[in-house]
Amino acid sequence: MTAKILHGGEIVQDAWTVLEDGCAEIESSVGRVIVTLARWRTEREALLARYAAVGVLVPNTTDIEAAHLEISDRPLIALQFPTFTDGRALSQAVVLRKRLAFRGELRALGDVIRDLVFWLGRCGFDSIVPRKDQNLESCRAALNEITVAYQAAADHHTPVWIRRRGQAAAH
Repeated sequence: MTAKILHGGEIVQDAWTVLEDGCAEIESSVGRVIVTLARWRTEREALLARYAAVGVLVPNTTDIEAAHLEISDRPLIALQFPTFTDGRALSQAVVLRKRLAFRGELRALGDVIRDLVFWLGRCGFDSIVPRKDQNLESCRAALNEITVAYQAAADHHTPVWIRRRGQAAAH
């Protein structure tokens, strides 16, 4: 049975399986796996030969610009939140989306709580895997809790000051 996650603002079945380091290979029929950056670096060719799609889990301590060349072609990049108070993965996401123009799926994994969900969306995450004790429906609602943005971000909301300037010009 697959887990349910948030993807594109909806609750869906997860199509990916996380393949932990030290874990034996799983059936290739699984199709889509997420492996650590360390495993990707050492087993790239074998993983590509065995699975239909391979995503990479990047620690929040990684220089994302340096790692980008190795992972930019991956269909999914998962960014790790070791604790909900550590927001370095938010910065990594913004760099991937805005500076490096990553267009694949960007996923938040780890100690992800409801209070982070809105900000994950603003930073460009497509899929969110909340901590197991978090209510998925509540997390989904959090994506749209704040309707006015004061700054530009990776989510393409138009900041309120730009909207106001446009309204003033129309009068």
